[in-house]
Amino acid sequence: MTSPAQQNRQLVLDAFDTLFGKRDYTAAAEFWAADYVQHSRHIPPGREGLFGLIRSLPDTLRYENQLAVADGDYVMLFGRYSGTGTPAAVVADVVRIEDGRLVEHWDVWEDEATRGESAADAPMFGAHFPAAG
Repeated sequence: MTSPAQQNRQLVLDAFDTLFGKRDYTAAAEFWAADYVQHSRHIPPGREGLFGLIRSLPDTLRYENQLAVADGDYVMLFGRYSGTGTPAAVVADVVRIEDGRLVEHWDVWEDEATRGESAADAPMFGAHFPAAG
């Protein structure tokens, strides 16, 4: 039997794949609550703000998840956004689930460091978190 936290984890992974991977806005609306709260300075408010931002980005946008952790009604994703014409970004997304829908979101966003840019001389994604693709 799957725990509620693991169900929430899969729900968020499916939601991100639907919006960022498939760009199916009708299906994505079933995952995101109508009164969704967005706590990001670079994403317009609400579900429509998020969907509008994604619509405005090139079709080459990709989200590659590397880690998904669930704790009760909260899910944290660690992944990489690329294909926007700007440097790839490494992001920790935190989502709160209520009644089977994404209702709130926070993120920590950083440009991806290449091996040459990294003070540790290591790429952001390495052996433990290989870049998908």
